[in-house]
Amino acid sequence: MPRLHALELVPDDEGRDAVLRDWQALRDAGLPSMLDHTGPTNTPHVTVVSAAELPEDAVDVARARLGAMLPVRARAAGLLLLGGERLTVARAVDIADDVVRRVLAVRVQVPDHQHEGWLPHVTIARRLPRSEAQRVVDLLGHADVELRLTELRRWDPERGRVTTIAQARAGTASPPPA
Repeated sequence: MPRLHALELVPDDEGRDAVLRDWQALRDAGLPSMLDHTGPTNTPHVTVVSAAELPEDAVDVARARLGAMLPVRARAAGLLLLGGERLTVARAVDIADDVVRRVLAVRVQVPDHQHEGWLPHVTIARRLPRSEAQRVVDLLGHADVELRLTELRRWDPERGRVTTIAQARAGTASPPPA
Protein backbone atom coordinates (compact mmCIF):
# COMPACT_ATOMS: atom_id res chain seq x y z
CA MET A 1 0.00 0.00 0.00
CA PRO A 2 1.43 3.42 -0.89
CA ARG A 3 2.13 5.93 1.83
CA LEU A 4 -0.70 8.44 1.93
CA HIS A 5 -0.55 12.19 1.45
CA ALA A 6 -2.85 14.09 3.82
CA LEU A 7 -4.40 17.43 4.64
CA GLU A 8 -4.75 17.89 8.40
CA LEU A 9 -6.16 20.37 10.90
CA VAL A 10 -3.80 20.86 13.86
CA PRO A 11 -4.75 22.21 17.29
CA ASP A 12 -2.99 25.02 19.12
CA ASP A 13 -0.50 24.22 21.89
CA GLU A 14 -3.20 23.86 24.56
CA GLY A 15 -5.17 21.36 22.47
CA ARG A 16 -2.01 19.51 21.49
CA ASP A 17 -1.02 19.21 25.15
CA ALA A 18 -4.48 17.85 26.06
CA VAL A 19 -4.18 15.09 23.46
CA LEU A 20 -0.58 14.38 24.46
CA ARG A 21 -1.82 13.75 28.02
CA ASP A 22 -3.99 10.90 26.63
CA TRP A 23 -1.03 9.54 24.67
CA GLN A 24 1.16 9.68 27.79
CA ALA A 25 -1.49 8.06 30.01
CA LEU A 26 -1.61 5.07 27.68
CA ARG A 27 2.17 4.81 27.54
CA ASP A 28 2.40 5.05 31.35
CA ALA A 29 -0.08 2.15 31.57
CA GLY A 30 2.05 0.04 29.22
CA LEU A 31 -0.49 0.27 26.39
CA PRO A 32 0.05 1.21 22.74
CA SER A 33 0.03 4.98 22.23
CA MET A 34 0.62 7.40 19.39
CA LEU A 35 3.76 8.31 21.34
CA ASP A 36 5.08 5.00 19.93
CA HIS A 37 5.09 6.61 16.48
CA THR A 38 8.43 8.40 16.60
CA GLY A 39 8.28 10.23 13.26
CA PRO A 40 9.26 13.91 13.52
CA THR A 41 5.91 15.01 12.05
CA ASN A 42 3.78 13.02 14.50
CA THR A 43 1.50 15.45 16.31
CA PRO A 44 -2.19 15.45 17.27
CA HIS A 45 -4.38 16.33 14.28
CA VAL A 46 -7.72 15.82 12.57
CA THR A 47 -7.29 14.40 9.07
CA VAL A 48 -9.34 16.22 6.42
CA VAL A 49 -8.44 13.81 3.60
CA SER A 50 -5.76 11.25 2.79
CA ALA A 51 -4.93 9.65 -0.56
CA ALA A 52 -2.09 8.28 -2.63
CA GLU A 53 -2.01 11.67 -4.40
CA LEU A 54 -3.33 15.13 -3.51
CA PRO A 55 -4.21 17.26 -6.53
CA GLU A 56 -3.13 20.90 -6.24
CA ASP A 57 -6.78 21.87 -6.88
CA ALA A 58 -7.72 20.15 -3.62
CA VAL A 59 -4.99 22.01 -1.74
CA ASP A 60 -6.22 25.31 -3.21
CA VAL A 61 -9.83 24.52 -2.22
CA ALA A 62 -8.67 23.58 1.30
CA ARG A 63 -6.71 26.82 1.63
CA ALA A 64 -9.71 28.89 0.49
CA ARG A 65 -12.50 27.01 2.26
CA LEU A 66 -10.83 25.88 5.49
CA GLY A 67 -7.86 28.20 5.88
CA ALA A 68 -10.10 31.24 5.73
CA MET A 69 -12.09 30.14 8.78
CA LEU A 70 -9.21 29.31 11.13
CA PRO A 71 -9.25 29.10 14.08
CA VAL A 72 -12.02 26.54 14.46
CA ARG A 73 -13.33 25.41 17.83
CA ALA A 74 -14.14 21.75 18.26
CA ARG A 75 -14.66 19.28 21.07
CA ALA A 76 -12.85 15.96 21.31
CA ALA A 77 -15.55 13.92 22.97
CA GLY A 78 -16.23 10.22 23.47
CA LEU A 79 -13.88 7.43 22.53
CA LEU A 80 -14.03 5.49 19.27
CA LEU A 81 -12.79 1.91 19.02
CA LEU A 82 -12.23 0.98 15.37
CA GLY A 83 -11.03 -2.28 13.84
CA GLY A 84 -10.91 -6.01 14.43
CA GLU A 85 -8.50 -7.93 16.65
CA ARG A 86 -6.22 -4.88 16.77
CA LEU A 87 -8.02 -1.59 17.44
CA THR A 88 -7.43 2.04 16.69
CA VAL A 89 -8.47 4.23 19.62
CA ALA A 90 -9.55 7.79 18.85
CA ARG A 91 -11.52 10.65 20.31
CA ALA A 92 -14.52 11.63 18.21
CA VAL A 93 -14.40 15.33 17.31
CA ASP A 94 -17.62 17.36 17.40
CA ILE A 95 -17.28 20.18 14.92
CA ALA A 96 -19.61 22.80 13.42
CA ASP A 97 -21.72 21.85 10.40
CA ASP A 98 -20.14 24.63 8.34
CA VAL A 99 -16.71 23.08 8.86
CA VAL A 100 -18.07 19.67 7.83
CA ARG A 101 -19.51 21.16 4.63
CA ARG A 102 -16.18 22.80 3.83
CA VAL A 103 -14.25 19.58 4.50
CA LEU A 104 -16.59 17.68 2.17
CA ALA A 105 -15.96 20.33 -0.52
CA VAL A 106 -12.25 19.51 -0.21
CA ARG A 107 -12.73 15.74 -0.17
CA VAL A 108 -14.69 15.70 -3.44
CA GLN A 109 -11.62 17.24 -5.12
CA VAL A 110 -9.51 14.17 -4.25
CA PRO A 111 -10.15 11.06 -6.34
CA ASP A 112 -9.51 7.74 -4.61
CA HIS A 113 -9.37 9.26 -1.13
CA GLN A 114 -9.24 6.88 1.78
CA HIS A 115 -12.55 6.15 3.57
CA GLU A 116 -16.04 7.12 2.48
CA GLY A 117 -17.58 10.05 4.31
CA TRP A 118 -15.73 11.91 7.03
CA LEU A 119 -15.44 10.83 10.64
CA PRO A 120 -13.55 13.65 12.39
CA HIS A 121 -11.33 12.24 15.11
CA VAL A 122 -7.98 12.49 16.85
CA THR A 123 -6.11 9.18 16.99
CA ILE A 124 -4.90 8.18 20.44
CA ALA A 125 -3.48 4.69 19.76
CA ARG A 126 -3.11 2.09 17.04
CA ARG A 127 -2.77 -1.68 17.14
CA LEU A 128 -4.35 -2.03 20.58
CA PRO A 129 -5.21 -5.65 21.38
CA ARG A 130 -8.99 -5.95 21.61
CA SER A 131 -8.57 -7.53 25.06
CA GLU A 132 -7.24 -4.16 26.35
CA ALA A 133 -10.22 -2.05 25.15
CA GLN A 134 -11.96 -1.83 28.54
CA ARG A 135 -8.72 -0.84 30.21
CA VAL A 136 -8.34 2.08 27.78
CA VAL A 137 -11.93 3.22 28.34
CA ASP A 138 -11.43 3.08 32.11
CA LEU A 139 -8.11 4.93 31.85
CA LEU A 140 -9.14 7.76 29.50
CA GLY A 141 -12.67 8.17 30.80
CA HIS A 142 -15.24 10.29 29.09
CA ALA A 143 -14.06 13.84 29.70
CA ASP A 144 -14.39 16.18 26.73
CA VAL A 145 -11.40 18.18 25.56
CA GLU A 146 -11.88 21.56 23.90
CA LEU A 147 -9.72 22.00 20.82
CA ARG A 148 -8.88 25.13 18.92
CA LEU A 149 -7.77 24.06 15.43
CA THR A 150 -5.38 26.74 14.24
CA GLU A 151 -3.38 25.26 11.36
CA LEU A 152 -4.07 23.48 8.08
CA ARG A 153 -1.08 21.44 6.97
CA ARG A 154 -0.11 19.09 4.18
CA TRP A 155 1.83 15.86 4.73
CA ASP A 156 3.91 14.69 1.76
CA PRO A 157 5.32 11.23 2.56
CA GLU A 158 7.40 11.09 -0.61
CA ARG A 159 9.41 14.12 0.47
CA GLY A 160 9.01 13.47 4.19
CA ARG A 161 7.79 17.03 4.57
CA VAL A 162 4.98 18.88 6.31
CA THR A 163 3.93 22.22 4.83
CA THR A 164 1.65 24.75 6.50
CA ILE A 165 -1.12 25.62 4.05
CA ALA A 166 -2.95 28.12 6.29
CA GLN A 167 -2.70 29.33 9.86
CA ALA A 168 -4.89 31.39 12.16
CA ARG A 169 -3.61 34.89 12.63
CA ALA A 170 -2.33 35.69 16.10
CA GLY A 171 -5.04 37.13 18.31
CA THR A 172 -7.86 35.74 16.16
CA ALA A 173 -10.74 34.59 18.30
CA SER A 174 -12.53 31.31 17.62
CA PRO A 175 -16.25 31.42 17.04
CA PRO A 176 -18.25 29.82 19.86
CA PRO A 177 -18.64 26.01 19.65
CA ALA A 178 -21.64 24.73 17.74
